[in-house]
Amino acid sequence: MLADMINFIKEVDKLKTIERRTYISDQSRKENSGEHSWHVCVMAMTLFEVYEKNHETELFTSIQMLLLHDIVEIDAGDTYAFDEGGYEDKREREELAADRIFGLLPEKTRTEYRSLWDEFEEGKTNEALYAAIIDHIQPLLLNISTEGKSWMEHTIYAHQVLNRNAWIKEASPRIYAQINEWVEMGVEKGWLMRR
Repeated sequence: MLADMINFIKEVDKLKTIERRTYISDQSRKENSGEHSWHVCVMAMTLFEVYEKNHETELFTSIQMLLLHDIVEIDAGDTYAFDEGGYEDKREREELAADRIFGLLPEKTRTEYRSLWDEFEEGKTNEALYAAIIDHIQPLLLNISTEGKSWMEHTIYAHQVLNRNAWIKEASPRIYAQINEWVEMGVEKGWLMRR
């Protein structure tokens, strides 16, 4: 049992080798998925008090989801938010990865972690919704911090960012207002294209 747990812990260290499209705030390099997972957990803890449904949401469960949600990228790779083609088989690639990676664990822990990953993917509970909001706004924050470096490299339009995050308006109007502010800033500064 302990050997299986250690094996899993060693395996998930590979998440640090998965490069994402967003840059760290000093613009020196792109972040990796391990760094992303840490950053979204800190964001979830810090922003929780401004989340409108915080009294109905178990923060620790959201943090667990954020720690586990990208582990599948070890096998499936990181699918860029605006890569429509990458989304065609994303679910299938990630399901296979989840089977293999969580399958390294003893049954009780495997079931618990896989259940949290599935709950995040389904996005129906308050905890999954909050985790997804944080996961969506972290790259926006990094783009604002890096003067739109990733947006400009990929010629991203304001409507793409707004469409991708439109569902947040109902889940958290306060956080959605911040997204709108960031998008407007991106357009004004020339970091996001306007149609």
